[in-house]
Amino acid sequence: MHPALDTELCRRLGCRYPIVQTAMGWVADARLVAATSNAGGFGFLAAATMSTPQLREAIAQVRAATPHNFGVNFHMFQPNAREVIELVLENRERVRAVSYGRGPDAKTIARFKNAGILCMPTVGALKHAQKAVELGADLITVQGAEGGGHTGSVPSTLLLSQVLEAVKVPVIAAGGFHSGRGLAAALAFGACGIAMGTRFLMTAQSPVPRATLQKYLEVKEPGQIRASTAVDGMPQRMIDNPLLLRLEAGGLLRRLFVALGSAWRWRAHTGMSPAQMLRTFFAALSEGDGAIQTLMAANAPMLIQRAMVEGRPDEGVLPSGQVAAVIGDLPDVATLIAQIVAEAELRLQALFPSPLSGEGPVERGRLR
Repeated sequence: MHPALDTELCRRLGCRYPIVQTAMGWVADARLVAATSNAGGFGFLAAATMSTPQLREAIAQVRAATPHNFGVNFHMFQPNAREVIELVLENRERVRAVSYGRGPDAKTIARFKNAGILCMPTVGALKHAQKAVELGADLITVQGAEGGGHTGSVPSTLLLSQVLEAVKVPVIAAGGFHSGRGLAAALAFGACGIAMGTRFLMTAQSPVPRATLQKYLEVKEPGQIRASTAVDGMPQRMIDNPLLLRLEAGGLLRRLFVALGSAWRWRAHTGMSPAQMLRTFFAALSEGDGAIQTLMAANAPMLIQRAMVEGRPDEGVLPSGQVAAVIGDLPDVATLIAQIVAEAELRLQALFPSPLSGEGPVERGRLR
């Protein structure tokens, strides 16, 4: 392996290659995470869409399927966040890292760090990266605007440069990465690895039904994958489909009607009682988050579930990075990671020939 691929990410997470599989809701299950870790990458379980019993079972399944470390992703606004934290701490000898967006406070982060669990938030803006480091983050995943799901407006190349200049912790590049060329480029920027969501979603170990995966394979133009605020009021990059177009055309009243149904189904999925649901709603009001925004927050996981779990892609939404437009296959995870590493080694060797390789200088991007 080219020495440039042995990065701080590998040393801290204990993985062979600097490749992270992100925690996509309803997608990053035990099978996908275990496949990633067994292939030399590092996988995150998507606890944000799991009940506590489901997460307990998923952790047990990963532990049984791989001897390697893995991570857990969660959000503090999910109803069972405190239970997730305790479950992660109980499994500290195998759960090497936690990832999150709107994350825990400094006290909770300190609990993770004291247990030897690395804190690895995902950010989409420079100020969020700086705040995460201030709170105690060990590593940071920086997702540019090309990424799927909730995303910012700054492209990966610009945001990555900004964050690398501003923070002193290892940085992982995300948003638009899917190949060995991208991995080599991220390392050249100064990142310690790449994180990919859409590329892992489009693999043989993905739990996504074939009818939904076919929608991803059919996308051929990046313009078909765009950011919209129609689902939950926040910019979220998705593939164009009939439901998204109806939400955008229907106005606020239609969106609220859909959100009410989503919130009720989300309550049932998480085990939240009606009283807890009301308390969450009014707490958000008192904090200034806004009632409409809070109500619409349940839209994303439930509408994603229709496509990713139930296999009804035209009745749900399809979060996706723009890279889906250039992906045309569903390889085995092990094959995918091996291909990425091989291509990255080729590019790195062309740029930075190893003194032990005997290769000459680079000529027009190729080795002599």
